[in-house]
Amino acid sequence: MLILGIESSCDETAASVVENCTVLRSDVIASQAMEHRLYGGVVPELASRRHCENILTTVQKALADAHVTIEELDGIAVTYTPGLIGALLVGVNFAKGLAFSAGKPLIPVHHIMGHIAANYIAHPELKPPYLCLVVSGGHTMLVEVQTHTGFRILGTTRDDAAGECFDKCARVLGYPYPGGVQIDRAAQSGDAGKYPLPRPNVSGSPLDMSFSGLKTAVINMVHHAKQKHEEIDAPSMAACLQTTVADILTEKTALAAEQTGYKTIAIAGGVSANSGLRAAMERMCAERGYALYVPPLSLCGDNAAMIACQGSYNFLAGMTADESLNAYASGTAIGEMKA
Repeated sequence: MLILGIESSCDETAASVVENCTVLRSDVIASQAMEHRLYGGVVPELASRRHCENILTTVQKALADAHVTIEELDGIAVTYTPGLIGALLVGVNFAKGLAFSAGKPLIPVHHIMGHIAANYIAHPELKPPYLCLVVSGGHTMLVEVQTHTGFRILGTTRDDAAGECFDKCARVLGYPYPGGVQIDRAAQSGDAGKYPLPRPNVSGSPLDMSFSGLKTAVINMVHHAKQKHEEIDAPSMAACLQTTVADILTEKTALAAEQTGYKTIAIAGGVSANSGLRAAMERMCAERGYALYVPPLSLCGDNAAMIACQGSYNFLAGMTADESLNAYASGTAIGEMKA
């Protein structure tokens, strides 16, 4: 079985061919990161235009690298939610046109389901059910992965995602976009105990999270220091922030594992590349005897391999769409985690 995956939910135009759910035949990404760095973050209109320019050649290269023709494909999978609506529409409409013209099944994929599926490519032995911490620039949630296509959200952020917290704090500290990577790099030379930072909890919802107050605390400390003409030790602030976020995420994951009884834990999403989070999760799992699965750095951020992988499982489950498929910026499917 050969599935072509297409991803365009933010600022990466990506295409990939996956064989039999987990065998990666090709993985092509046209990144816009350096262009958006000029503006301190992703500009939605600019991202959409670049997707229009890049998507055809990206898909063509993915097919060529996989030594596969369109006729040999069993289906075409595409991210349809959540993400930037203009960016999503480019991928969805391209996939619809390609599927219609080639007479191939169209397979809608939820972006978060795709991130979770990245682990199957790196770890084919990983099988549901298990517990997964999904952390990215726009989402932070604890997910019970019941089957390859069935999910239940146990906890989520009430405001900012962990990645968003990293990005906005990086900006105020003077680091360029993308901020999460810069925070991680700077933290390596910082003192993680220098600045006391809050660790917010959501009353009555022990598995839910909140990062807005943490973000605000960092921003206020930096602004107050500037008003007093004092120097902020940026690497140490980055280290304190990274340690705090990693500790919160790890503690919530440990609590979810205790409540559900799962001893198999996975991490997914762009922030799963963070070295502080990886180290904290490794320590926690080692202490408790849990099995930990983490995707390689190449599969942590947005990519089409994860979409093709999850699309393969959706296809096997009969989860396909017709030409009426639309894109949704914050799809109602997030709560139920349906394809």
